[in-house]
Amino acid sequence: MRMFSAIDPSVTRFMNRLPDNYLRRRPAMEKKLRVEDYMVRDVVSVSPDYTVGEATKKLISTEFHGLPVAEDGRLVGFVTAKELLRASAKPKIKVRQIAKRGTITVRPEMDIDDAARVLLRYGLRNVPVVDAKGKLVGMISNIDIVRSHIERATPNKVLMVKTFLESKHKIDIKVKRMIIPIESLRPTQHEVYADELRGRQYEIKRGLVEPIIVIQKRDHYLLIDGHHRVLAAREMGVRQFSAFVLEPSVEIKLGIERSAEERGLKTLDDVKILEGSHHPLVEVTTKLLKEEG
Repeated sequence: MRMFSAIDPSVTRFMNRLPDNYLRRRPAMEKKLRVEDYMVRDVVSVSPDYTVGEATKKLISTEFHGLPVAEDGRLVGFVTAKELLRASAKPKIKVRQIAKRGTITVRPEMDIDDAARVLLRYGLRNVPVVDAKGKLVGMISNIDIVRSHIERATPNKVLMVKTFLESKHKIDIKVKRMIIPIESLRPTQHEVYADELRGRQYEIKRGLVEPIIVIQKRDHYLLIDGHHRVLAAREMGVRQFSAFVLEPSVEIKLGIERSAEERGLKTLDDVKILEGSHHPLVEVTTKLLKEEG
């Protein structure tokens, strides 16, 4: 049986009654994801004439486990941390003397799932991205692949909410992807966890910016999904956020909207941050550590 994570229990019950192939039959809400959508474009590389000592120092300053070897902007090879370690006793020799010429690469236009298969099949943590002329244009890593899969789940959440509201209220809803001001958001969740805010800030710093889901109202946006993300970003000084905006054909009043009003939730400042309790995700992942302690 297909089970959905509950944004609202009534949404979950509705979506679980749909045919198993419902989501597959719906038109895609997002374009097909490609390597160029997630690759790191500011590539750190080394010249074949770098010494082992210089290359090692540069590698340590990055988050990668190896570096592309480039000459005049063209990829000529790849040097791994293991190769540099093996040659550490000879820090003055050139990278060209230890690096293998040629390496596995992917193209910017490659499907992100195909890139994931390349990383898996060859046991790679990261791989250079080159264009048709062999020019080094990016790097993509396992972290980037994971990020793409997390962000890909959002359109299904959007579809859940859209389909439920259209069915329940007999209306049409348009969906737009927009950048909206954080201060224009009205929360529907009265509390968040401090530890999850820190986790979200770490994700944002690493480039994981999963869009929030909002419903457009006359003078604000009703925040349906993404309270931790938004509050984490606001603490970091971010003023705008990427969002899926649902635009109903007529004004509707939601149950969660009424509940938010009853709790006095008008701005993000009204959301309580829980310092002592753990977010359920953190609680589960740290349970064994606590027991062992």
